[in-house]
Amino acid sequence: MSATAATSTYTPVERKQGSLKRERRWAMIGAYIALAVFVVFFMMPPFHMLMTSLKSSGEIADLSGNPWLVSAPTLQNYWELMTEGNYLIHFRNSIIVTACTVAITMVISTLAAFALARMKFWGSTTLATGVFLTYLVPETLLFIPMFQIIGGLGLYNNLWAMVLIFPTMTVPFCTWIMIGYFASIPKELDEAALIDGAGHLQMLWKIFIPVALPGILAAMIFAFTVSWAAFIYPIAFLVSSDQMVLTVGIVSDLIRADTFQWGKIMAGALMAALPPLLVYAFLMDYYIAGLTAGATKG
Repeated sequence: MSATAATSTYTPVERKQGSLKRERRWAMIGAYIALAVFVVFFMMPPFHMLMTSLKSSGEIADLSGNPWLVSAPTLQNYWELMTEGNYLIHFRNSIIVTACTVAITMVISTLAAFALARMKFWGSTTLATGVFLTYLVPETLLFIPMFQIIGGLGLYNNLWAMVLIFPTMTVPFCTWIMIGYFASIPKELDEAALIDGAGHLQMLWKIFIPVALPGILAAMIFAFTVSWAAFIYPIAFLVSSDQMVLTVGIVSDLIRADTFQWGKIMAGALMAALPPLLVYAFLMDYYIAGLTAGATKG
């Protein structure tokens, strides 16, 4: 047999390996193509918003122009938002409500998750499931009874009403996330702490919070996102512009009857999206780790 014929023959194992490599290569190509289509599809709205925010009112109204391109870029919409109207007040209100909501949520959720995951008592499993099920109740069913409660407390059209309401959306899911994470921590840690004379709060503060930091950060990111983007409760309970948060203030102040200030609306929406974007950009690894680490125990 010649050398050429010897090199051109392959064993079944080699042929199978070559076939697997080709399949893997085509799978990777298909995955990248699908990812590219996905990125283009989901980046089109933000790109269109950016282009619109850089246009003047006259260019936006000119139907003969290309909606995807800007002929004369301007930052006028951004400047007017920052210097006129109540946009900065809305931004401040959103920061206040979100910060308070995250703080309240983390205190309640951490204590509740620790009690339900590590301090086993009768009905703890059922109670944990019930806590999560409350998260599944839609806001559209709750805002009417919430309206009566807020009205009874005299907090209608008051920014602090949102600080009371938003934790009802964030606490159940954050508690559920941290229950899974706390349950995945080895029991030997709290047993050793009890032997050393530590109390439950000391165990939580010195052992569980440092170990469960990725899960806690995931819960914080979730609470931040929900409270920052909430819309139904603010639009139902807040009327005055100086009490509104961003999600409602942009719509209420920049839309008058049938007049839409599209340039300012798009500029305001893009700036409102920056805080969540920065949070996810820097903390995405912690968010993914926190959501997945509690899926398995041991």
